[in-house]
Amino acid sequence: MARYPEIPIAYDIKNEEVQKAYDELSRWAATLVLELDTRDAQVDNTPSTNIYSVVTVSTIGLPRAGDIAYSASTGKFKGYVSTAGTQAWENLN
Repeated sequence: MARYPEIPIAYDIKNEEVQKAYDELSRWAATLVLELDTRDAQVDNTPSTNIYSVVTVSTIGLPRAGDIAYSASTGKFKGYVSTAGTQAWENLN
C-alpha cells in the first residue's frame, strides 16, 4: 500500500551495537507498517453507515466508500465510490 514511510533496507554499519540497534528498529518499523496497513485495509473494507445532508458533497472532509449524501445544490443523492481507479461521489438512481 505504501501509505507509510519505511526505513531504508540496509546500511553498512561498522559498529556492532549500532548495527544491532538499527536492525531492531527496522524490525519494529516493518511490524508497525504491517499493522497500520492491516488496520487501513479493514477500515477501507468496512461498509459505511454515514448519511450526510449538505449543500455540496465537496464539503465532506474524509468520505469513506459507501457513504451517502444528499446534495442540496443539485437536489440529488450521491454515493461515494472508492476503488483502485475511482474515488468520487456519483449520482444514485
